[in-house]
Amino acid sequence: MFNGYYNESIIACLIFTLIIFLTMYSNPLNMIHDYPPAIQNRAKELGLITDEQKGYSKTDIIRKIIAIIVFGLILAFIVYKFNGADTFEKGFLYSYLLWNVVNWWDAIFIDCIWFCHSKKVIIPGTEGMKEYKDYWFQIKGSLKGMLFGIPTCLIVGTLVLLF
Repeated sequence: MFNGYYNESIIACLIFTLIIFLTMYSNPLNMIHDYPPAIQNRAKELGLITDEQKGYSKTDIIRKIIAIIVFGLILAFIVYKFNGADTFEKGFLYSYLLWNVVNWWDAIFIDCIWFCHSKKVIIPGTEGMKEYKDYWFQIKGSLKGMLFGIPTCLIVGTLVLLF
């Protein structure tokens, strides 16, 4: 069942990293909702964002739901076609393992190493804020990410069962 797991994990991490880098480098404010609250509040004080931009808007939530469904469909196809997942349990387990590889890659590499140490993600006017090096904030985000993976992987398991 886990044939290709390492390759798929590497490819998924690379794709995820590319998406985040392109989004952040074009404008760090594009991902302000993922910044620590103190940085969000400072950006609001500076007039760089509104209250709506600090949290997830209805559009953000709808976009994330659509992404979860699309990701679920793609992942279900991959685990069914290439890994031989033919039961709900196999589909759920495999996809949840892959989800968490990317989730913890995000926490360790993208958040704790890159975000916490890159000048490219610093929003003008927030330089020097200690929250840019808040590793615990990043780890808590990945713990939440583990929970967010469950609905997506339930979709994957269900789709594998239907295939």
